[in-house]
Amino acid sequence: MKKYLVAALACTTLFAAGGASAQAVDAKLKAAIGASSRTPANVQRDASRHPYETLTFFGIRPNMTVVELAPGAGWYTEILAPYLRDNGKLIAAGNDLASPNERERKGAERFMERLNANPAVYNKVALGVFSPPRKYEFAPNNSVDMVLTFRNIHNWIPTGPDNLKALFTSVYDSLKPGGVFGVVEHRLPASQTQDATASTGYMHEKYVIGLAEAAGFKLAAKSEINANPKDKADHKNGVWALPPTFTNKDEDRAKYQAIGESDRMTLKFVKP
Repeated sequence: MKKYLVAALACTTLFAAGGASAQAVDAKLKAAIGASSRTPANVQRDASRHPYETLTFFGIRPNMTVVELAPGAGWYTEILAPYLRDNGKLIAAGNDLASPNERERKGAERFMERLNANPAVYNKVALGVFSPPRKYEFAPNNSVDMVLTFRNIHNWIPTGPDNLKALFTSVYDSLKPGGVFGVVEHRLPASQTQDATASTGYMHEKYVIGLAEAAGFKLAAKSEINANPKDKADHKNGVWALPPTFTNKDEDRAKYQAIGESDRMTLKFVKP
């Protein structure tokens, strides 16, 4: 624990010394989170997803080149895009518009439609392809300051150990030395058995750390920013029983609402 505290303090120092004062960076990030361009339904989830605290913990700065892996519908994209727009660069690495898989192509098209609908916010977002296990083309080697992924690793587990190695290596290779890989993922209690395919959406923290370390990353710090002790990770239909998905519909809905969103690990890795 002492080692992680020291690392976190060191990262805070770097954050303040990165070409802008910590106060100025904080103000810009707060402005991006409070922007009127954000989707109201997404804003309502800030209390559960803690974007300000999470991104600050990772040490983000507005002059960085940042890759967001598997941005999905763009929850974090709508914060990262305005934050990085003037002095940095956001690369949204997700579905392939040229994929042979129709479902993936449709997902890429929906994401593009969202970006095109608000060019004032998104017209500087660069697109890359992150399509496990087929294709990883999102940034040249040693060119990126930070790679972020939010609640995605469980989706990659069924692709198998060889692909997981290639996947994490692609992230490692894209980062500059000293670059940060920030991970948020649903957390499975150590006392429960890890599903080999992560079909519940939950993962052991130790397992996720092992995947990153096997690719060469060093764990710099961990945080309980996104922890939820009410979540015991034992729900019918896994993490998706909880809000905002409520996959069980009205069955035990009040119980799941009272639990709230999932318990999540927040891990900061560094490329030596």
